[in-house]
Amino acid sequence: MIHKISAGHLTQDKIEEIILKGYKLELDNDTRNKIVNCREYLEKKIAESKEPIYGVTTGFGSLCSISISNEKLAQLQVNLMKSHACGCGARVDNDIVKTMILLKIQSLSYGYSGCQLSTVLRLIDFFNNDIYPIVYEQGSVGSSGDLVPLAHLCLPLIGLGEVEYKGNIYSGEEINRMMGWKPIKLGSKEGLALLNGTQNMSAHAVWALIHTKRLSELADIIGAMSLEAYDGRQEPFDMAVHMVRPHNGQLATAAHLRRILEGSEMINQPKKNVQDPYSFRCIPQVHGAVKDTVSYVKSVIDVEINATTDNPTVCPEEDLIISAGNFHGEPIALPMDFLCIAMSELANISERRIYKLVSGTRGLPSFLVATPGVNSGFMIPQYTAASIVSQSKMLCMPSSADSIPTSQGQEDHVSMGANAGTKLYKVVLNTERVLAIELLTAAQALEFRRPLKSSPKIEAFHREFREHVPFISEDVVMYPYIAKAINFLHNATVD
Repeated sequence: MIHKISAGHLTQDKIEEIILKGYKLELDNDTRNKIVNCREYLEKKIAESKEPIYGVTTGFGSLCSISISNEKLAQLQVNLMKSHACGCGARVDNDIVKTMILLKIQSLSYGYSGCQLSTVLRLIDFFNNDIYPIVYEQGSVGSSGDLVPLAHLCLPLIGLGEVEYKGNIYSGEEINRMMGWKPIKLGSKEGLALLNGTQNMSAHAVWALIHTKRLSELADIIGAMSLEAYDGRQEPFDMAVHMVRPHNGQLATAAHLRRILEGSEMINQPKKNVQDPYSFRCIPQVHGAVKDTVSYVKSVIDVEINATTDNPTVCPEEDLIISAGNFHGEPIALPMDFLCIAMSELANISERRIYKLVSGTRGLPSFLVATPGVNSGFMIPQYTAASIVSQSKMLCMPSSADSIPTSQGQEDHVSMGANAGTKLYKVVLNTERVLAIELLTAAQALEFRRPLKSSPKIEAFHREFREHVPFISEDVVMYPYIAKAINFLHNATVD
């Protein structure tokens, strides 16, 4: 399947489809012409201009006042890429790296960056051949874009750095030789065009949004199963309650819970308890707030992934080359921090439901085993969930609240958006783990309500889960089952 890179709007749903279904990329003719025209315009301006052009005929950052001779312009760009490859820490996930490449191609395709066509085409070659440059999580302050991770992303274009290809690690020189490619010879401004930009931050955000949407829907199903297992009430999901406080996410969650519970014997049984704890009763309010957060963040990232974010901006139509600040990560750093908090809360309320299910109340045995004492049952999965939730809470300190000046004070306010992205990545994975532990626990607790049946939807979800994880009647080594529950959620489809 082919996706044509064009000036058309790139949606996050399309990115997910491109990555998951293995699309190949091509440039359409209009896009090729825009890239070529912008490059020709830039070269003409360099030849004619008597004034320095930042990053094109000058140094970078606080070295912007140093002019560079024409014969050294190409070397300036190569040196930029070498010197900025200072990443540390863990590797960035390959799916995020591939998204970074896609977003960098998209940004360069608008014809405001001055790249050579051959450079963009080589990025497409990397994408189409599933070549993953080795990029590290740490190093970007999210101000002049993602300088450090994008340096690692693009070094292999010039035969440097490292890549993963078919499960093996190769140097940039080796992968070019294996593929029969000559390393790209960078022209003026190209290193800056490749390294400036928010593609590392944006790719983390896109990855997170793909997963948060799925986890938000799964949290409703798992929460409903927990409610049934806890012998909870359905009145808190009545539409009359939510019409008097009509937040979109709250309305959507209440409606989703009613659909999930439809046809349940358990929910329609007479209840001894007048009301449920907040972690059950307030599912629409908490899960709904998460949905609203996801929707807001999606709207911001939608703008970002369809933007040109390098510097300077080359505008042939206006006959302008402008050094400004479209690389600054603040517009997406703040929303990513917000989403991090929301996903932490989704795990937080999930852990509280786990706790209630193992607490030996409402007719359920302590720790969900028939013979507690000899058996610890589901005592310790709740500990694990509590540990994970605590870590996510600590990760919720907003990265965007910090700024450390760089480049001798020239870059005196930074977004720390890359740290927001890597934190968000960790919190999303943590939330998936906690929801998996809730599912493991709720599925176990539901068995103690037999022979009553839950709704067709919950029973089907329960049966599907039982194909991977059995009922646990006495103590076993638990971590393999937790891992299976995580894998089940990771591959689960939602309606």
